[in-house]
Amino acid sequence: MKKLVWGLALTLLVLTAGFFAAGGKQGVILLFVKLVMHTEAAPNQPVTWQQAPAPAAGSDKRPPNILLIVADDLGYNDISLNGGGVAGDAVPTPNINSIAQNGINFSGGYAGNATCSPSRAAMLTGRYPTRFGFEFTSVPMTFSKVIVGAKSKGLHPAIYHGEREAAMPSFESQGVPTSEISMARLLKQADYHTIHLGKWHMGENASMGPNAHGFDETLGFLQGGMMFLEADDPDVVNAQQDFDPIDSFLWAAAPFGVSYNNSKPFKPASYVTDYFTDEALQAIKANKDRPFFMYLAYNAPHTPLQATREDYDALPQIKDHTRRVYAAMIRNLDRNIGRVLSELKAQGLEDNTLVIFTSDNGGANYIGLDDLNKPYRGWKATFFEGGTRVPFFMQWPGVIPAGSTFSEPVSHFDLFATAAGVAGVPVPTDRVIDGVDLLPYALGTRQGRPHEDLFWRSGVYQGVRSGDWKLQVNPTRGKVWLYDLAADPTEQHDLAAAQPERVKQLQAKLAAFNSEQAESLWPSLLEAPILIDKPLNRPQTADDEFIYWSN
Repeated sequence: MKKLVWGLALTLLVLTAGFFAAGGKQGVILLFVKLVMHTEAAPNQPVTWQQAPAPAAGSDKRPPNILLIVADDLGYNDISLNGGGVAGDAVPTPNINSIAQNGINFSGGYAGNATCSPSRAAMLTGRYPTRFGFEFTSVPMTFSKVIVGAKSKGLHPAIYHGEREAAMPSFESQGVPTSEISMARLLKQADYHTIHLGKWHMGENASMGPNAHGFDETLGFLQGGMMFLEADDPDVVNAQQDFDPIDSFLWAAAPFGVSYNNSKPFKPASYVTDYFTDEALQAIKANKDRPFFMYLAYNAPHTPLQATREDYDALPQIKDHTRRVYAAMIRNLDRNIGRVLSELKAQGLEDNTLVIFTSDNGGANYIGLDDLNKPYRGWKATFFEGGTRVPFFMQWPGVIPAGSTFSEPVSHFDLFATAAGVAGVPVPTDRVIDGVDLLPYALGTRQGRPHEDLFWRSGVYQGVRSGDWKLQVNPTRGKVWLYDLAADPTEQHDLAAAQPERVKQLQAKLAAFNSEQAESLWPSLLEAPILIDKPLNRPQTADDEFIYWSN
């Protein structure tokens, strides 16, 4: 039987290559993906979290726990603290809001990059991921071909660099090298028990997975996405995006399976956001008597869009089906984060835990919904504010004053140095650490800007914020944009033509930054057009502003 499947797969691969060479046949590629890449997980298996030993006498003083909660593709406006939330005020996010209200809102928070993998790498290493060649979001080569096949026509066709295929390593080895010092490895120096739950997306080989990067325990998935429930589960409500090649790829290839410490994949016991929360609560209980670092990386609200029927039924006022499913996912996420916060309190850990909440990047255009990043322009994968501005909240009761705000620009890579400072561990001195400890700024003992310059890079598409000026360059379009964020925080007025000298100054900063970065570990095969002011399901017009995203 296995020979038959692989024989069919090889036949389809040949057909796929032929169809792709002839202009791309997305259906054939997706059939190949479904037959070869999709895997069926084993039935659910219970997880037994490693139990902390009984505390020794006189061990009351211990460093605080650190809980880093990361949402996936969460829009700036999905948080009701930042605006109306999803569908106006239909889905308030009181539990996520409470982290800022009980602590500090870093309202100038930026993602380390505008896409998943590099942002997560920045958080966990404290460095620009381009310093160690982790420049692009790791995706299978087939994924890039699906994108190009779907975007090969229109006003702005996608570009595929087939000549670079020979330089591509295997998809599984596209990850963060273990020569990098992760936050987990750093905190092991202070005897933290380190736990990863949820999405990884920084290398699918075990040699680059969470355990290899210092996590004592990991329960989750290594790839970029997974199903929240099986598509035909009676308790799920699905919203497929027929206009989106990424969505089509996920419905064909995404598994419904997790692994514990490199075990064979098995099915979660419930809707994935609920499941990861259930397991987080058990892990907190198991570790209440020792300092722990938990990286809780939810995959919500990333596609595929799947909600529980309970959450969907709770929002009848939202008439559009896609928006209602998406809103139900946000409702579920907020409720589950509330459960985690309540468990910390129930275990007597609230006052000795630094809780951090953020998203890996801004909301995505491929959801097909307006206003996810309101008031900002742009989407995930763009360096407009909508792609890079993220919620950036911290609470530590009794230490960080409740209701604080810090508005100067900070970045994901600051979380590494902040964790080091909280744990009393020195940051490495054998490499450049780009982040700084944000706790003194949160406490008001240090003033000013943590960073005068912040950079973003994805191939030839690059950006820099220097002071309040922001430049983006997109050579594939032959285009630059310059904005004065102090006067124009939502990037409505491009000043590049009016201020050529400032453009030159900021281009020089980009050149200096690039001279310090490593060569990418793998090339970009794809340059995809992304409209700045419209979601993906809107037609392109000649007047649309857009970028080409390299990956």
